[in-house]
Amino acid sequence: MQTPVQEKPAGTATAGHSASSHAGHTKYDFMVVSNRLPVDRVASGDDSDDGSGWRRSPGGLVTALAPMMTKTDGAWVGWHGAPDETVKPFTHGGMDLVPVQLSTDDVELYYEGFSNATLWPLYHDVIAPPEFHRTWWDAYRRVNRRFADAVVRYADHGATVWVQDYQLQLVPRMLREARPDLRIGFFNHIPFPPPEIFAQLPWRQAIIDGLLGADLVGFQRVSDAGNFMRSARRFLGASVKQQQVHVKDHNGKLTHIARAQAFPISIDVKQITELAARPDIIERARQIRQDLGNPKTILLGVDRLDYTKGIRHRLKAFEELLADGRLTVGDATLIQVASPSRERVEQYRLLREEVEGTVGHINGTYDTIENTAVRYLHHSYPVEEMVALYLAADVMLVTALRDGMNLVAKEYVTARNNNDGALVLSEFAGAADQLKQALLVNPHDIAGLKNTIMNAVELTPREASRRMRSMRRQILDHDVDHWSADFLRALDEKVVRDDS
Repeated sequence: MQTPVQEKPAGTATAGHSASSHAGHTKYDFMVVSNRLPVDRVASGDDSDDGSGWRRSPGGLVTALAPMMTKTDGAWVGWHGAPDETVKPFTHGGMDLVPVQLSTDDVELYYEGFSNATLWPLYHDVIAPPEFHRTWWDAYRRVNRRFADAVVRYADHGATVWVQDYQLQLVPRMLREARPDLRIGFFNHIPFPPPEIFAQLPWRQAIIDGLLGADLVGFQRVSDAGNFMRSARRFLGASVKQQQVHVKDHNGKLTHIARAQAFPISIDVKQITELAARPDIIERARQIRQDLGNPKTILLGVDRLDYTKGIRHRLKAFEELLADGRLTVGDATLIQVASPSRERVEQYRLLREEVEGTVGHINGTYDTIENTAVRYLHHSYPVEEMVALYLAADVMLVTALRDGMNLVAKEYVTARNNNDGALVLSEFAGAADQLKQALLVNPHDIAGLKNTIMNAVELTPREASRRMRSMRRQILDHDVDHWSADFLRALDEKVVRDDS
């Protein structure tokens, strides 16, 4: 049973945000907008967080924003996950939630279609070919309007609205036109492609214009912000001065200034470090090693099953190391966690077949009666089990072909309270900008990937400790609260207009 949103008197909020009651429903001074609400419905008979029938969702976005949302009296706008179902606003885990309704057609055309078969591959350097369909684009515009309308209904005058990710790139402009009183931020969690790739999108001008409705557009990497500003200049003729994009009307009059900056996202450091110190989780890590036959080296990959993650490259490198005799089954085991992802999309079904076929081939060739080469787990796991896996693993493999950030890399480093272990990290993941003491690699270079994996396996304890200490210091100083505070502080800054 859903709990209705409780009206809160103005002035009761923390962190500078408040909620007040107007026109029969609550108005909010701070709102987060994302494709999904930060909760999943709990099946009958399963345990929920608080008996409400909902459980907090896993995933990087929720991990990043939920701690901040529970400290404010804001509201989160998003789809609740079930098509063709109407759910009224409700409260869960200290957060007020405003559901947006999507039909089965919306999910197919806006989400599976335009968001994940057009934008996702295009923004990830066309690793898979994007598809361009006008019916998908029409659905994307229609659904973005629905999200914008929900914000307009619940946002108080002068409210701060923080829109999240590539599914909602038209929302900032829609809000700017409907509610010029709002302060609007947008954060893009995935890469933004260079203009030469972005140029393929038939609706490139509308996307850029949509984003430029924001006061601040945030990206994971400086290079992503640069790509966006170059596209704004090329496709809209906007003038770019340092980190500012000057938007002008048809008469050349300056109408708005949007800033584009990098704000590398991070993790809930406190949660991971506390879990990593718990005796039961340390014991679980020991049990994992024992169940695998106590190999000398455990290598770990943790990914959504996505073609951008470089899982096939990782498996190929590991198989060749076994074939070369540089690693042997019994001494080394690879655990590959590949959580289900977008299984209705054809590219993802084909990827699963290929990955599972490769794992079967490797194990059929190299397994012994006592030991398995690759332990493949096509599941999602609670954070406690993930931390136990991080503690059990000697080497973490993050071989993404393109990744906005990759929070798994940061979680692994944070969990290593003893400053041991080794991180092999793709230079094409945003995390490489912060974790410079990782063993960086180009995952397309299989020979180089093999050598880097062996460097990680053979790393001396002293060198491993030096690298891990440096990386942990960086993450502990830049946790998720630091990320959100940095973005919101920048969003609150006044723009100095230079009409020259």
